[in-house]
Amino acid sequence: MVSRGEKPFRFGVNMISAGTRAEWAAKCRRVEELGYDVLSVADHLGMPSPFPSLVLAGAVTERVRLNTFVLNASFYNPALLARDVAATDQFVDGRLELGLGAGYAQAEFEAAGMPFPSAGARVDQLELTVKELSRLYADPEYVPSPAQPGGPPLMIGGRGDRLLSLAAEHADVIAFSGTAKVRNGSPLRLATADGVEERTRFVAERVGDRDVEFNLLVQIARITDDREAALREIREKLGGELTLDELAEVPTVLVGTVDEIADQVRAHRARFGISYFTVLEPNLEVLAPVVDALCRR
Repeated sequence: MVSRGEKPFRFGVNMISAGTRAEWAAKCRRVEELGYDVLSVADHLGMPSPFPSLVLAGAVTERVRLNTFVLNASFYNPALLARDVAATDQFVDGRLELGLGAGYAQAEFEAAGMPFPSAGARVDQLELTVKELSRLYADPEYVPSPAQPGGPPLMIGGRGDRLLSLAAEHADVIAFSGTAKVRNGSPLRLATADGVEERTRFVAERVGDRDVEFNLLVQIARITDDREAALREIREKLGGELTLDELAEVPTVLVGTVDEIADQVRAHRARFGISYFTVLEPNLEVLAPVVDALCRR
C-alpha cells in the first residue's frame, strides 16, 4: 500500500475524437457541465491537434482545467514547444496543465517520417524538454510569458523506471499508464493491480517531500447491476490476458453500480495513492454519475 495521505479526487476526460468546431465546443461544454475537473486532449495522429483544441475549449468553458495528455516530447522542438505552451496558457487564462511523455507508438513515428528512437533516447528527449521549458520560464524576460508564473503545472506520464524517476523529480502530476512492461514498440496491455502498485510505490519512494498528485488513465468504465457478468465479457474481449480475479482488482477497469465504482475508486486511492482519474472520451457520460457521487454530495 502506498501511504502518501489522501488527496481530494479529481476527474478528467481525455478527448480523442475529431469533429467540427460546433461539435467540439458542445463536447467541451458537456465535460464542464458534468462536473469533470480537467479536459485533456491526446497527442496522436488522426486525433484533434492539442493546442488549437485547448484554446477553443478555453473559449467555450469557464472552470475546467485544460491539459495535454500527453505530448510526445520527441515530436517537438523544446524552444518552439515553450512558445506554444506559453501562448496557449495566456489564451486560456492560466487554466493550462502541461502533460508530457516519451512517446511509444512506432507507427506514428513512421507516419511522420521520423526514425523510432530507442526507449532511452526518447526519455533523453523528454528530459531535455522538461529542463529547457523550466529554464525558459524561469527567465523573467521570456516572451511570450505564460499566464502562470514559472509555466503551467507539469504532468509526466509513462511507466519505465527512468521516466518515472524523472517525473518524481520534476512533475506536479505523475500519470501512470496502468500498462504492463512490453517489448519496445509492442502493443500495450493492462498491468495487474500488483503491477500498478509496484509502479506507484517506486515513485512514492523517490518523490520525497514534494507535493505531487498521482493520475491514472482508466481504459474501461461500465455502469451495470451485474458486475461479474460484465467483467467476464470484458475479459473475453481482452483476450483473457488477465484472470477474472485480476481484472476485478485493476484500477484501469471500473465496472459495477455507481456505488460499487465509487467504492472501487476510494479503494484505489487508499491502495495506490491515485486521486486523479482520467477516462477516455467514449466514457464521458458513463463515469459522470460516479464523479457526482464522489465530488458533489
